[in-house]
Amino acid sequence: MELTLLSLSLAPLILLLVISIFALRDPSHSAMNLPPGSLGWPIFGETLEFLFGKPEKFVFDRMKKYSSVIFKTKILGEKTVVICGPDGHKYLFSNEQKLFTAFLPHSMQKLFLPYQAAVPIEISLEAESKIIRSPGFLKPEALVRYLGEMDSITQQQMQTYWEGKDEVKAFPSAKTLTLSLACRFFLGSDDPERIARLVSNFDDVTLGMHTIPLSFPGTTFYRATKAAAAICKELRTVISEKRASMAGGAQTQDILCHMILATDPSGKHMTEAEIAGKVMGLLVAGYSQVATAMTFFMKYVGQRPDIYANILTEQTEVATAKKAGELLDWDDIQKMKYSWNVIYEVMRLTPPIQGAFREALTDFTYAGYTIPKGWKIYWTVSTTNKNPKYFPDAEKLDPSRYDDGKALPPFTFVPFGAGPRMCPGKEYARLAILTFVHNVVKRFKWEVVFPEEKIGGDMMPIPEKGLPIRLQSH
Repeated sequence: MELTLLSLSLAPLILLLVISIFALRDPSHSAMNLPPGSLGWPIFGETLEFLFGKPEKFVFDRMKKYSSVIFKTKILGEKTVVICGPDGHKYLFSNEQKLFTAFLPHSMQKLFLPYQAAVPIEISLEAESKIIRSPGFLKPEALVRYLGEMDSITQQQMQTYWEGKDEVKAFPSAKTLTLSLACRFFLGSDDPERIARLVSNFDDVTLGMHTIPLSFPGTTFYRATKAAAAICKELRTVISEKRASMAGGAQTQDILCHMILATDPSGKHMTEAEIAGKVMGLLVAGYSQVATAMTFFMKYVGQRPDIYANILTEQTEVATAKKAGELLDWDDIQKMKYSWNVIYEVMRLTPPIQGAFREALTDFTYAGYTIPKGWKIYWTVSTTNKNPKYFPDAEKLDPSRYDDGKALPPFTFVPFGAGPRMCPGKEYARLAILTFVHNVVKRFKWEVVFPEEKIGGDMMPIPEKGLPIRLQSH
């Protein structure tokens, strides 16, 4: 009996030892000249340090310890190399679909691609990218016709959630606005009750995107999977409604309509579940990242009266040139150069997302090291954004860095990526953010209630109190 109990107590240790031995015997570790670094613990690798120690700090610490050019690690279940600095950015962006392809961490695959298990992830992601880019929905010339509507929706949100208030929480308010814009643009829907139902679910999905995919009650990922299922259910209702309206002769002018009509090479249409998964991914990007940029604009500018005054001057010039009730147009956006430079600095200091993953399509050599096929590559803006070599006085908010006539070294500041997979929503984000800036600045001056508010989150920054601000109406 005692022997049986002893065997049971030793079983986990024996299992861990066996796993460690197999990890050490992995031929990909010994047969190639891998970059310096550590793969951490068996199974988990260095995931806990990556997520709970903040990805930005994780990268900085290892750049100092191993190499400022490249290092290896194991995060989110994958053997990974982190390629650093502007040369690393250039190498990665220049070799998309040659050496690298898009990759989603397993947590995101389970949330966004639950109905496409039979389709290789890289094929699914490339097909999705083509659907988004091919009709030109996100190009400036196509977005222009939505600009007036963006302005109108933003004004409505200001009237409903901001005007007449002494204090608001910037982060929740920005998320409600960006989800309203995304639903209108991507889905052709402006049902406020539907948007209200989606907001809380999208918060849970966003938190679960970069986490350990352990799905049992109480975990972040469990809440995310439940929220994703609720969103997909809602989206399938939207898709059914859209199909019915299209059958009735409605014009196809949004991305959802295009996805419904799109076919693969065999002529097969996507199922409702497949469309819902892809649309959910689009909405998350159009919702959380844009809202984060808006929120930290409010934080940084609320603490810099000099920068606020310059923005107000620029936006007042735009507003006074308009007739009463006239909505923003493309020419107005082009006049907001200083405001956009401020947004650039906000995104440099607090990136809406830290980075993204790629997968090696073949063995490749970089900086004298060989990385095996199938390994993942983590690209992050944090290796350059606050490097004083490229950004003197790097912690200071300084919009003049981007003035006409000044040129940053190539690939030092890439908030939207670069190359074939540059963020297709860059122009959409620019219009949505500048429309928000115009409307909030011409209405209010504000101050941040808690200047030292703690910023949580892992890959995406989240102000823990929602960034309360005190409003002073003009």
